[in-house]
Amino acid sequence: MGFADILALATVEVYGDFNLRWFAQTDQLTFLWRGLVGYAGVIYFLIRSLRTKNVLYVNGVWDGLSGVIESIAAFYYLGDRLSSLQQYMGLGLTIVGVVLMKLG
Repeated sequence: MGFADILALATVEVYGDFNLRWFAQTDQLTFLWRGLVGYAGVIYFLIRSLRTKNVLYVNGVWDGLSGVIESIAAFYYLGDRLSSLQQYMGLGLTIVGVVLMKLG
């Protein structure tokens, strides 16, 4: 599966991160449990990813995909914004990096 597992890994990490953020803001235990389930998913998909790809590849693609997916979701769902054009350019370069990792 390779790339699909890494995509799932990044997606469940975002799920976990968002729920832990909401827990931190509200102290509602439901969000804590959802965040922990998200991170259990991270462990599961990390193991699956490492069965087919090496650590260097998995870490590079995971970090990039996670950053892109979480940034887009935070922009649209949480209303988060970056503070400068340079930061948006950095996010764009992250996308380029993920594409280059995938093509290689």
